[in-house]
Amino acid sequence: MADPKAYLNILGIANRAGKCTFGEELIVKEIQSKKSKIVLLANDIGDQTKKKLTDKCQYYQIPYFFIDDRETLSHAVGKTGRVAVSIHEQGFAKKLKTLLDNNNRG
Repeated sequence: MADPKAYLNILGIANRAGKCTFGEELIVKEIQSKKSKIVLLANDIGDQTKKKLTDKCQYYQIPYFFIDDRETLSHAVGKTGRVAVSIHEQGFAKKLKTLLDNNNRG
């Protein structure tokens, strides 16, 4: 069976490659300009931020996933207090989507 946390390694690599964007406003801009390929949200994200980002993703048809808590997400990218990340490179986005699709099936 695949490691359910394998996506965290991909996320770390994507971040080191400079393919990640953080910060609510910057992520919204990426979604609107269709630069964002996938958005990952911490499952303990605040309600207002969650609604704003998920609404934008749905409207612009950008896939998004709820993942671990903000602590795990922040640790994966070597930063603190991160609740959302946008990946703007197709290869990383595709790999993350595959891993997360598999994990989120019962």
